[in-house]
This record gives sequence, structure tokens and C-alpha cells, in this order.
Amino acid sequence: MRPILVTGSAGLVGTGFLRAAAAAGLAVRRFDPREPHSADRGDVRDLDALAGAAAGCDGIVHLAGVSRVVWAERDPETCRQINIEGTANVLAVAARHRPPAWVLLASSREVYGRAPTLPADEDTPPAPVNVYGRSKLAAERLAADARAAGLRVAVVRLSNVYGSPADHPDRVAPAFSRAAARGEPLVLEGPDHVFDFTHVDDAARGLVAVAQRLAAGRADLPTVHLVTGRPTSLRRLADLAVAAGGRNAPIREVPPRRFDVERFWGDPRRAHALLGWSALVPVEQGIARLVRAFAADPEA
Repeated sequence: MRPILVTGSAGLVGTGFLRAAAAAGLAVRRFDPREPHSADRGDVRDLDALAGAAAGCDGIVHLAGVSRVVWAERDPETCRQINIEGTANVLAVAARHRPPAWVLLASSREVYGRAPTLPADEDTPPAPVNVYGRSKLAAERLAADARAAGLRVAVVRLSNVYGSPADHPDRVAPAFSRAAARGEPLVLEGPDHVFDFTHVDDAARGLVAVAQRLAAGRADLPTVHLVTGRPTSLRRLADLAVAAGGRNAPIREVPPRRFDVERFWGDPRRAHALLGWSALVPVEQGIARLVRAFAADPEA
């Protein structure tokens, strides 16, 4: 079996996917500007480098992107270049292969925006409310156009993935877990905001399941989101972290950001029917693990 190219291989979801792919016996090739080895280093904005990395690969799991809502708001042009133009490059490289390579595009629940009905399912009309969400929807539309032209493409939407101390430190789950492990204040933006937190191990299993179906020749996979179906408020998340830390860390509330979606949780039934996938790590267990990881490594 020929390898799969994984863009964004050094990120939270990328490293999780590499672990799950190895467990499933899949051969992978890494592609990320942050990879320690120069042979694996590359940027999806560089079409030639991407084409070189993808040579000989059967498929591309496209995880690279500006992945923080706040970063996209601060630098929308870089977000556009990476999330939209980078996706266009991935699809162009895949289409050049003979036979064409398949593509798995990782998208986000941010495309739903403020969904009028919860839990949202995959047919909920997209209505993104921030730069990041709009970039992900644009990438999905590029994927749909490529699929209509005959490329084997699948789209998977992820929701509040967490689970590693190597994650971006300002994401809410690692920020809460790190502070709780150290006994420092947890900064809570919007205590009543509610989200569907999905552990990275669960997200990675789902992505591998989709990649396996693409590799087996499936060309008709519908968009699917990997969600637990459980709403968890930020107040509840903070309380879980503090309890796991055992250091009575204080919780400090501050005003929420204007560009954040306030509430989301999804319906997991399509993923279960299509992939046999269900989330296995409840948020209580996942946050406790993350707090322990930070406690074990004070430098994390």
C-alpha cells in the first residue's frame, strides 16, 4: 500500500491521526512547517513543495490550516492564504496524480455558525459568523467542486478537539487544564457558552475510518461531523478541571469575545451509521487526563 500524505502533521489533530494511522497499519508521510526533520517540512501555500511531498501517495489527509478563530480575526489574509488557497493547492495536486489521489478535508463546526436548532446535524445550513468559519466553508466548496469534477473527496467537520498538552496554549481545554494543574486562575469567557468537546483520540479514529473508506474506493461519502452529542458549558469544563487538579484553582470571569459562537453541539448519528464511530472518551475523563498530563510536566 502506498503512503498517505498528512498535511498539518505536527498539529494536535495531525499527531493524533499519525498515532491512529500507525495502529491501523497505514503508511503515512508528514508535511508541516513545524516538523523537526527538513524532509518532512513544508507549507501548503507552496504548490511545488506540496506536489513533491505528495508524489507516490495514494491520498492526502488535509489537516493543515489556521486553526484558531482569534488568529483568523487578527490576520484574515494569512487565514485566507492557508485555509483557502492551501486547500486549492491540495486539490490541484491530487487531481494531477494518475490515477488521481483521494482527499480527506478536515473542516470545522464553525461553518454552522449560530445554528438555529441544536443539536445540529450535517444538513444544518452553514452560516459562519467569523473569518475562520467562512474560510472553512470556502474550503468545503472547493472540495465540492473538485468532487463534482470527479475527484474522490470527503469532508469531515471537527468540534472543539482537545486532549494534549502540546495543543495551542490559549485553547480553552488546555488553558483550563494547565491552570488547574498549577493552581492558577482559570480565565472564563462566557460561563454559559456550551460546546461539544471531542477528544483527539476519538477524532483521529474517525478520520482514519474515513481515510480507509476513501482508500478502498468509496466516492460517495457524505459530509460527516465527529461529535459527542453532549453539550458542555465552559463553567462545567472549568469545574471539571479544577476538581481534577485538586488545588482549588480560582475561576475568574471576563467578557466573551464578539466573534465567538456561543453554543454548539452536534448530532453524532451519521458518523455512527456511516463509520460505526462513536466518541469513547467522555469529557470528564478527557479533562482529567489532560490535567494529569500538565501536572506531570510543569514545563508543558
